[in-house]
Amino acid sequence: MDAQDEERPLIHHLPPQDESSDFTKDGTVDINKQPALKQGTGNWRACFFILGVEFSECVASSAIAKNLVTYLTGALHESNVDAATTVSTWIGSSFFTPLIGAFFADTFWGRYWTLLIFLSVYVIGMITLTASAFLPLLMGSSYDLGIYRVMAYLGLYLVALGSGGIKPCVPLPALGADQFDATDPVERVKKGSFFNWYYWLVNVGALLSATVLVWVQDNIGWGVGLAIPTVFMMSGLSVFVAGRMVYRYQKVVGGGGGVL
Repeated sequence: MDAQDEERPLIHHLPPQDESSDFTKDGTVDINKQPALKQGTGNWRACFFILGVEFSECVASSAIAKNLVTYLTGALHESNVDAATTVSTWIGSSFFTPLIGAFFADTFWGRYWTLLIFLSVYVIGMITLTASAFLPLLMGSSYDLGIYRVMAYLGLYLVALGSGGIKPCVPLPALGADQFDATDPVERVKKGSFFNWYYWLVNVGALLSATVLVWVQDNIGWGVGLAIPTVFMMSGLSVFVAGRMVYRYQKVVGGGGGVL
């Protein structure tokens, strides 16, 4: 058989890392911008924090999206047509804002700071939306429907903006991938496992919201039904910040000069 006809591997592996090295060889650094130690940073010790954030975000976003038409027609007294238009616009905004998050992550702020800023915006949006849902209970029949709608829409679009730094096409899964040294064959295998868990948690979070949280919203109340995912997001933000000392960071390739 001619040599050109022989089967060739589809995946070309990088040369293995020097086992005696204490540092990663893929250019990642630690929080102090020093070469990342293999034993003290990254790997699964860092990914548990990142997966916790993704699970929290998926629970929160699905809790809103799955039942938003019902909220707009029942609580805000919108027509079915207006509610459907609002939902379509909100979902479209949620899928546009990742372009903003990706730009800032790759050019100025880096992945960690982009995630931190957008997660904070997300949490503020969830708090605002939850507060709007409690407004009729706090003020009784004297509440102003106009103020109610302003608070609800403000919360919704802050959530849409906040999701721009978290969607799967931008910083969060990329930061997770950075925790595994691409030059180490053992860590490359673990990276594949990370993405398996990542997308499994995305679906588990969506399932939890579509069943348990939707039932709570319909049978207990919107205040409680939105407060639960708000607590998830606040916990996710705290967990994300707690892991900052063990993350591995890639240097920004744009004009910011920081780390991803």
